[in-house]
Amino acid sequence: MTLQLYYFPTLNAHKVTIALEEMGLAYDVVMINILKDEQFEPAFTAINPNNRIPALVDGEVTVFESGAILQYLARKTGLFYPKDEPTRARIDSWLFWQMAGLGPMSGQVNYFTRMGQKGQRKPEELEFALSRYTRETGRLFGVLERGLGARDYLAGDYSIADMCCWTWINSYPGNGGGLDAFPALAAWHARIAARPAVQKALQVGMIDPEIRALWLKKD
Repeated sequence: MTLQLYYFPTLNAHKVTIALEEMGLAYDVVMINILKDEQFEPAFTAINPNNRIPALVDGEVTVFESGAILQYLARKTGLFYPKDEPTRARIDSWLFWQMAGLGPMSGQVNYFTRMGQKGQRKPEELEFALSRYTRETGRLFGVLERGLGARDYLAGDYSIADMCCWTWINSYPGNGGGLDAFPALAAWHARIAARPAVQKALQVGMIDPEIRALWLKKD
């Protein structure tokens, strides 16, 4: 049975399309247009009571939350998630670190940057918010820099930890640029960006002109 991915081209959803493409899994995309509040429709609420994409259905298995989906797919395929406990613990640490820190903090920078571009917040509100979240995101970038060190990837070999963290670096204002102070992070970003599966994953759903137009308008 083909996997069903409930999806809109967001950073959390891109983590999952990257994993699916890297793992060579067949999947059908069920587009949930969050710009039209389709995530609140009863049919989707039955799949994810939290009304957020992505979600994944694999026969009798339903998974929501992008980190949980990555773990499920990795266990299912045996790929990008080694079974030896020291490596798996390292991967899990970075996975949950992203979910708890990097995603929320850099997401706020993205949000308030867009608000400033659209003139939807007072300058003093934007200054306080951007200062707070940019400073914390910079600290988290430093954590990644130290974590990478001389490694090519966060847990040694390329893993779901890299897939989980990479989209948030790629989406940061400047699209992964502005990393001069973080040379290991910049090299890691470029290394993953060059992967054919990653390039393909970022285009999922963007063929639909309405979705593309709405998404570009949102940004």
